[in-house]
Amino acid sequence: MPLLHPQSLRHSSFEFQSQRSNSTKRLLLSHKFLQSQSSIISISRTRILKRVSQKLSIAKAASAQASSSVGESVDKTSEKDVLKALSQIIDPDFGTDIVSCGFVKDLGIDEALGEVSFRLELTTPACPVKDMFENKANEVVAALPWVKKVNVTMSAQPAKPIFAGQLPFGLSRISNIIAVSSCKGGVGKSTIAVNLAYTLAGMGARVGIFDADVYGPSLPTMVNPESRILEMNPEKKTIIPTEYMGVKLVSFGFAGQGRAIMRGPMVSGVINQLLTTTEWGELDYLVIDMPPGTGDIQLTLCQVAPLTAAVIVTTPQKLAFIDVAKGVRMFSKLKVPCVAVVENMCHFDADGKRYYPFGKGSGSEVVKQFGIPHLFDLPIRPTLSASGDSGTPEVVSDPLSDVARTFQDLGVCVVQQCAKIRQQVSTAVTYDKYLKAIRVKVPNSDEEFLLHPATVRRNDRSAQSVDEWTGEQKVLYGDVAEDIEPEDIRPMGNYAVSITWPDGFSQIAPYDQLEEIERLVDVPPLSPVEV
Repeated sequence: MPLLHPQSLRHSSFEFQSQRSNSTKRLLLSHKFLQSQSSIISISRTRILKRVSQKLSIAKAASAQASSSVGESVDKTSEKDVLKALSQIIDPDFGTDIVSCGFVKDLGIDEALGEVSFRLELTTPACPVKDMFENKANEVVAALPWVKKVNVTMSAQPAKPIFAGQLPFGLSRISNIIAVSSCKGGVGKSTIAVNLAYTLAGMGARVGIFDADVYGPSLPTMVNPESRILEMNPEKKTIIPTEYMGVKLVSFGFAGQGRAIMRGPMVSGVINQLLTTTEWGELDYLVIDMPPGTGDIQLTLCQVAPLTAAVIVTTPQKLAFIDVAKGVRMFSKLKVPCVAVVENMCHFDADGKRYYPFGKGSGSEVVKQFGIPHLFDLPIRPTLSASGDSGTPEVVSDPLSDVARTFQDLGVCVVQQCAKIRQQVSTAVTYDKYLKAIRVKVPNSDEEFLLHPATVRRNDRSAQSVDEWTGEQKVLYGDVAEDIEPEDIRPMGNYAVSITWPDGFSQIAPYDQLEEIERLVDVPPLSPVEV
């Protein structure tokens, strides 16, 4: 057996240990590598799980959104069907469907149960076609194949005047103010005013009567309220009107002083106080029994109260026509539309014949000469006169009489004409933001035209723009930017609009002035993108 040198043994031992050490290192490195790979695999797995979870969440959200979109699509389709059905109903006054008029409110649809509910908000509670609207709305919606139940409720817009300026407290919640006038005494305008007011109240409206004849008040005789004296609210310093059968009443005759003996300026002050400091509350119609004449008192009333319309009362004889014509011209100058003529004491029937003791033609002559659209004839009836003396209006004491039917027709006419006037006034002057132009369509005119906003602003004639003494222009051409746009446009009664500009200036622009301003022509059409 060969012998090995000790040195060789040591060398062999060292090599063995070195190989062992290297093997151990390799094992350790392999172990660490495996650990790191495991960690990487673990991290990757976590990331993959997170991504899968996120994708599942996104998928669920998308699914939910899709379901919601489907539900919304179904709801929108159902809503579209209902509105399309309701758009078949045309308002006879505006000539437009009730959807475009904005009457449909609070539309609710439950297609699963087949139930539809909505509210029709009309311009006045005295709307003469409200029952037709309700019945027709039920009919057209119920005709949809998926509808099983229809619930329609009727309401009216809150009382508010068509006036942008600051009104006296007493007049701030009155929708329509109707002047009943003749400009001649003894033609029966107080009878017409009182019976018209109670007709409107019978149609569902909130009504008040203001007896503006201080020298000869008729209201205390024609109605019989329990409290015949006006009371004062000591805290507010306002007048509390008396009431009879739901209609609010104010007359100098209820002031406890009978008839007035005073000069004109004092009478104007009394009328102003009675009218503007009374707590009328919310009224749909305030009927003013105008005194005869066209003087200070009538002008005061027309300036203080934003009159919506006037009803003219006359009798058949020529003398009445001459005075009535003055009144119609006064209202025309003050931009108050006359909506009806009532020819009182036209005729009576006896022995199977009809007699005309005062002649014929005064009422029709007013209609013909001044273009007033509606004429109503009232006969000579003892009951009409007696009801005025008894304190109970004819339309209340005998609501089925021929006279009451005539007043019913007059009431429908007043309601319809007031609604038309309010609609025309509210849309007479508007701003078209796409064309960047002011669109004008003056009431009772078929012509529509466009004005450049800067041109309208430069044509202001108030003291802030033009020196009242010299006529010198304060606002120069370059002071108004070419791209100026109005912030707000609101009607000022029947004759003008109030335009608010970005600098805070409020311009009063009468319709007559707007018609004289240079107009825009050849306005370029909008592109599909702009539309």
